Amino acid sequence: MNISKANRTTILKGAAIIKSGELVAFPTETVYGLGADGLNPIAVAKIFEVKRRPSFNPLILHIAKKSDLAKFTYYKDTRIDKLIDSFWPGPLTLVLPKKNIVPDIVTSGNETVAIRMPNHKVALDLIKQSGVPIAAPSANKFGNLSPTDATHVYKSLGESIELIIDGGKCNVGLESTIIEVRDKEIILLRPGGLSKEEIENSVGKIKIRRILKAKPNSPGQLPYHYSPSVPLYFLNSTSANKFRSSIVGVIYFKKVNANYSFSNFKVLSPKGDLRVAAANLFKFLHEFENKKVDVILVEPIKEKGLGLAIMDRLKKGSKKYSH
Repeated sequence: MNISKANRTTILKGAAIIKSGELVAFPTETVYGLGADGLNPIAVAKIFEVKRRPSFNPLILHIAKKSDLAKFTYYKDTRIDKLIDSFWPGPLTLVLPKKNIVPDIVTSGNETVAIRMPNHKVALDLIKQSGVPIAAPSANKFGNLSPTDATHVYKSLGESIELIIDGGKCNVGLESTIIEVRDKEIILLRPGGLSKEEIENSVGKIKIRRILKAKPNSPGQLPYHYSPSVPLYFLNSTSANKFRSSIVGVIYFKKVNANYSFSNFKVLSPKGDLRVAAANLFKFLHEFENKKVDVILVEPIKEKGLGLAIMDRLKKGSKKYSH
């Protein structure tokens, strides 16, 4: 198996693989990433090939120093400085005008690039040792459940990549929040591990892009995504009755809902902590997928704070089964 525990030797090996133009899966605070040299178009093309990712869906460029932002993007906006001072390193991706040094394959031909600085020692060390920004989407087959530990990566990608660096469980468990800063507006493109409310406390009101673009300028804007291999539905009276005789895995938010009682269940956070719920979401979906249940039913939660990102993943994950 190509999984190696994160240590100095493994990170140096990973950096050598990145420099050689090959792929490495590595941990971040959000989800595991499938990384390549972000300045090498041929290496980046391998990400699309291994993931079976559509070429029109851009990648995120990961950097290890705040000062590196100016190497790859153009920006003259004090709000951006405020955002990176407040939230980097962390689960915030900024979409900004790109410099020519960034290959078009990373941005899927867009004039903007999605870029972030992860808050994970292993990820930051890998980027530093590689000496290049690392382009990385989630380390899984396109459209499937996101990986929050190394075994999830192996389950999805197997031996198709040379090295999976095992840094343990991702403590955020949801992909980064993506925002675009342009003119007078700040637009939320993808809710994620940093809540809309936290961003607004720093830089004021932001808009939510409701209409998904045919040619997105960042990841996470397609209607179908994050789907388990078994049908996923929201828990309600209709779904509970429909699948009563099936092998069902149920995910509740805080406690068992007495109206919909099933024997095979998990609770995202008994204390109702949205951070704990977010960290457990993909973990529990993977566990039910591995148990080969007939269907997964998930209790919806309020779309406030990280609840917005949790519901975004569940809506997109269930959409392929809703027809």
